This record gives sequence, C-alpha cells and structure tokens, in this order.
Amino acid sequence: MPACSSSLIPRPLGQLADTAPTVPDDLPGLLTCLAQAPDPRRDQGRRHSLAFVLSLAACAVLAGAKSLAAIAEWAADAPPNVLARLGGPCREPDRGPVAPAEATVRRVLQRIDGDALDTAVGSWLAGRERAAGQEENDSDRRPLPSLAVDGKTVRGARRTDGTQVHLLAAMTGAGLVTAQREVDATTNEITVFQPLLAPLNLHGTVVTFDALHSQTAHARFLVEDKHAHYIALIKGNQPTLHQWLSNARDLWIGAGRDAEGVPSRMIL
Repeated sequence: MPACSSSLIPRPLGQLADTAPTVPDDLPGLLTCLAQAPDPRRDQGRRHSLAFVLSLAACAVLAGAKSLAAIAEWAADAPPNVLARLGGPCREPDRGPVAPAEATVRRVLQRIDGDALDTAVGSWLAGRERAAGQEENDSDRRPLPSLAVDGKTVRGARRTDGTQVHLLAAMTGAGLVTAQREVDATTNEITVFQPLLAPLNLHGTVVTFDALHSQTAHARFLVEDKHAHYIALIKGNQPTLHQWLSNARDLWIGAGRDAEGVPSRMIL
C-alpha cells in the first residue's frame, strides 16, 4: 500500500522499534532480508540499492523518526561510517559514502510492496527469536513456542478511496510481529490467514486466534500442513461445534471433572 506524502512511516518498519537491541552480527542478516523485497524502481538511474535505503529507514525509525521527512533527515545527517556499514555507495573516495536524497527515500517507501517488506522484516525477527530461544534454553522441557494471530484497523491510515487500512498480524510470545499482511477492503481476515502463516516455520508452535478464524480449513492447515498446535475459540459462528462442546462440557462437569478438560487441539 503506497503511503501518502504526509503519512507516518510505513507499517512494516515500525515493527523494528519494539525489538531487542541489535548486535553487530545482526546487521548482515537484516541487509540480506531487506534485499529480498522487490525494488519498485526502474533499473535505469538507480544510484542506491534497495537494502541500503530500507536499512537507513529502519535505523532512522529505531532512532525515533516518525515520518518520511524525518527518515530522510536522519539519513542526511548519518556519519560516513554508518552509511558505509549499511552498504552506502562511495563514488568519491575523499568524501565517503553518500546518503540518498529525500526524494529517493520518499519514492522507495511510498512504492515498496508492503507485504513483501513485512515478510522480509518478519523473517529477520523470527530468525533472531529462534536464535535467542536456542541460547536461552535447550531443554526438552521448555514451553512450546506460541504465536497469536489477530487483526486490527490502523488508526489514521486510509487508502486513496477513503477506506481504512486493516492488518492481520502474527505475534510471538516475546512480542515480536513475525508476519503481517494487509486485508483488502473487498475481503476479510479469513482469506489472509493461511497466506500470512504459510512462510513461517510453525512446527510444534501453539497458534491462537479469535472465533472468526475457528474454521475447518484453518485447523487442517495448521495441523496437517504446518505441524502446529492450536487453541480455537468457539462461538456462535460455529453453531454445531459450539453446541457439541457445550454438551461435552456438561458431561465433564456431570462426571465431576473440570470443564477445562475439553481438548483444545482437534481437527474440525
């Protein structure tokens, strides 16, 4: 979704602001992930690589930039060693790397494919979390990883036709958004659920979601395709299953068992 010239920073880059501090070894991985997004510019006249422009934007966001103009200003003030570390071009040896002009930063961030950028940033964040989890605890008794899927309408963000921007995101137990996709105004979250999670490694992960996504196809996708577990919230949109679970709960209680004994992992 292209951003308006007066809009805030693109939504995927905002995910970086809430992550743990980076370390030197993180940077090559981030640049590699950002380079995976398709470049919206023509090849002719391209002076700065896409990964360089996006990494500058990411650093500016981490430094507190909250608009496209602020990102461009931060890039213009960045010292030569920072520009070089992020892969900036050095056409004049006596001057060092050159930062992109504000027009270039604005053009890239307005035209970049939001879903592709989400995927790139999310893959980097997911890799950091997996590495941190392995270092923290290699025991077989550690809790299963979790992923919460939820959708939100973005306050203050509107498309050119006036409709509000709605996102479906997947957040880990540590609070990292590892996947995020825009929900088109002509459809709903259900159609985005599987494309959102398809690129992720969910083996052994417990996925939670609200009643809207308690769908047979979603459950089979998680268990059979992704080898994940899930906790489904069942409400009136699944009347038959809701009644079955209500009856099962009554049977458990009648037998002197806790209602929480109803299994949460099933193929509908």
